[in-house]
Amino acid sequence: MKRPHLLLASISLFISAIVFSQSTVTGKITDAETKLPLEGASVFAQNTTKGTVTDKEGNYRLYLDKGGYELIVSFTGYVSRTINFEAVSDREFNLELQKADNSMSEIVIRSSNEVTDGWEKYGKFFIDHFIGRTPFADSCTLVNPEVLKFFYYKKNDRLKVLASEPLQVKNNALGYTMRYELDSFVHSYKIEINSYRGYCLYTDMEGTPEQKAEWKQAREQAYYGSRLHFIRSYYDSTLKQSGFTVDILSKNSTTKFDRLANPYDSSYYFFNDTTSDAELWFPGKVSITYSKKAPEKEYLQQYGLPLDVKTQISYVDLLDAILIKPNGYFVDQRNWINQGYWSWKNLADLLPYDYEPGN
Repeated sequence: MKRPHLLLASISLFISAIVFSQSTVTGKITDAETKLPLEGASVFAQNTTKGTVTDKEGNYRLYLDKGGYELIVSFTGYVSRTINFEAVSDREFNLELQKADNSMSEIVIRSSNEVTDGWEKYGKFFIDHFIGRTPFADSCTLVNPEVLKFFYYKKNDRLKVLASEPLQVKNNALGYTMRYELDSFVHSYKIEINSYRGYCLYTDMEGTPEQKAEWKQAREQAYYGSRLHFIRSYYDSTLKQSGFTVDILSKNSTTKFDRLANPYDSSYYFFNDTTSDAELWFPGKVSITYSKKAPEKEYLQQYGLPLDVKTQISYVDLLDAILIKPNGYFVDQRNWINQGYWSWKNLADLLPYDYEPGN
């Protein structure tokens, strides 16, 4: 008769451990001028599946696993708020939102170089460089392209894309619906480099057991060898076991890279036992090789590379040191610049920070 009680006790302890490992984030969102609650404001952890909306009293509640997060609060007609924080205990963020100055934005739009038929001229180009040109990108759909505004600046040969509402993207390859609040997308034709920044909330799609099994396999395919995999491996001190090597550009060369025998040397890496944060810094361009999987043939074909290349190679410039959290999130993300294989992987191949392989 004792075994059922022991089993119940074990289950209770297991559930308690799960709850304890989570951080509860609560708060209230109000109008900065009237102090009235804002019902329906969007509150989410950037680039995760964790999000909610405020109730009629302006209150919200989120449950987050241990790690670093960027909390985004947005409401139509108001200026969004962003908070970087560590989920190590329960947190409360009561925020006031300022109304957006629509008159100023209207002046900017009227005096800008907006292209009236921008989607017809630049729509495919934007999709190729924002969602991507990978096999997974072929299974993605931008649901609301009408919210995009395209601006071309002839003087510096630059394209800028803004959105009047969050972009809705369906990724049928990975089984996610993405709500992407695009800050801006910029492409410089002179140097053929583009950059974009925004805030993404992932939602799992509903599907049949067969579809969910396909999505699980596709997500693992997207994860292994990715930047998220690399950063987590660096943090966990498992770079070698994971299949990653790091080479740094030689001081007296623009093409030759030298292997970092110890990527955890204090010149590059520091782990803070008190905060559980890791700091990473490369004083020059690095080449990152993933040896456990060959590049996809579409990548090799699109860039005119030999089809027998056996490893995935990406290049990274760090403008400044980054601070890495246990879940792979890092700040400041603007300090990281991709080239090579990872630069080919755009929105269609990205996974949320709360993704774990095998789940």
